[in-house]
Amino acid sequence: MAEKNIYITKQDQVRLLSLIDDIIMQRSAPTKHLRDLVTELNRATIVTPQDIPNNVITMNSTAHLLDLDTQEELTYTIVYPQDANVDQNKVSVLSPIGTALLGYAVGDEIKWQTPGGIRHLMLKEIIYQPEASGDFHL
Repeated sequence: MAEKNIYITKQDQVRLLSLIDDIIMQRSAPTKHLRDLVTELNRATIVTPQDIPNNVITMNSTAHLLDLDTQEELTYTIVYPQDANVDQNKVSVLSPIGTALLGYAVGDEIKWQTPGGIRHLMLKEIIYQPEASGDFHL
């Protein structure tokens, strides 16, 4: 993952760390994706929901992306695992793409490892961000 500065709301940080702790308690060792998410949370700039820039992907945000290798346009909503639904383009924050996108801003380029190789995306637009819409509740 790139080392660009990312932003996470305090509420998202608390809820995600609690989710990770619960998962680790149920398993003997954290998966690579969980370790990657913890790394991202630890390096992020933490802000209040009211102070998050409106061009940043937060939990439950819907983002329009461009695959820079294939020129395919994609739309994903980053959600908690229980809300993930591939048919609705809702991806879990615990998935590689969910972890890769969280906290990035419009214009950022994101690289992430998939089983088929490295994907290279650009965040074109935030279609919906809860905080920008005044929804500060989790």
